Amino acid sequence: MLTPTEADLKLAKKLKPVAWILTVVVLGLVIGMEPLGSIVRDKVDVNFTWLPPFYSSLNVLVACSLIYALIQIKKKNIQGHKRGIYAAIGLSISFLLCYVLYHMTTQHTKFGGEGPIRILYLFILNTHIILAGVIFPFILFTFIRAYTNQIERHRKMARWVFPLWLYVAVTGPIIYLMLRPYYGH
Repeated sequence: MLTPTEADLKLAKKLKPVAWILTVVVLGLVIGMEPLGSIVRDKVDVNFTWLPPFYSSLNVLVACSLIYALIQIKKKNIQGHKRGIYAAIGLSISFLLCYVLYHMTTQHTKFGGEGPIRILYLFILNTHIILAGVIFPFILFTFIRAYTNQIERHRKMARWVFPLWLYVAVTGPIIYLMLRPYYGH
């Protein structure tokens, strides 16, 4: 097993503030997309209503990439694991950009279901939103630990980060499917 070199540990120390800055920027963008959207929507003359099924499909691919990465690491295929994680990160970035673009340019869609289905929807939505916000920096730190050969620390963190990231990736498309009848296409 690789052990981190002094250079690895120095790099990890440099990457930590970058991860925190990226976290603040991304969370600020997601939190600010509604207020910014109210300004931008009137100025944008492009129809982005095709984005929800697209970015939901990206989330399905994120989930598949994460499961692939898990299978590969269980087989001790480090390169396959890395490919799966790189794919999941790239797809997640693409998802985030599409999600923000859609919500800044298109009116918010409200769920129209009532009764138990509404309670289920709100539970899935709220846990998805909270976990997506909370897990983001931990995904970055888990990645940094692997990238800088802090493998044991990476493993310890990945054991709880992975299932939360997978939950967020799976519940995103579920939310889309539950909202789909209410989109005003």
